[in-house]
Amino acid sequence: MILLVDVSGSMEESTIWAALTASVLAGVPALRTHFVTFSTEVIDLTDRVTDPLSLLLEIKVGGGTHIAAGVRYARQIAVVPSRTLVVTISDFEEGWPVGDLLGAVRALVDDGVTMLGCASLDDKGRPRYSTGIASQLVGAGMPVAALSPAELAGWIGDQVR
Repeated sequence: MILLVDVSGSMEESTIWAALTASVLAGVPALRTHFVTFSTEVIDLTDRVTDPLSLLLEIKVGGGTHIAAGVRYARQIAVVPSRTLVVTISDFEEGWPVGDLLGAVRALVDDGVTMLGCASLDDKGRPRYSTGIASQLVGAGMPVAALSPAELAGWIGDQVR
């Protein structure tokens, strides 16, 4: 599993939940969990994923949103695409051309990777994301849902069956 987490300025609340979720998933023996952040740069924090405090201290929130760069990085580290799940947690407010993002998603889907998008929530648990870009991602092969961390595990299970 590769968790791609948007750490642009608008994603602070979701970033904390994503780090805690990643640490829980890292404890599942059947999963190898990668934790990758992106804003205008991509940072792989997989070596910190088993320690939630260390992970949270390493995350730098701020900057723009370049989802396509994170997706392209995920393609580089997907060792067995047919057994790889990429979960992108974002508000889907792509700051670069959307066509590049859609192409990067299609490339991973064509490789056999299962792609899932998890839309950001505000501090009251309400969805807050670009529905227009999210719907385009669905068309490119990335189902998108707005879920609480508790609902995420069930949704992932439903999507990969």
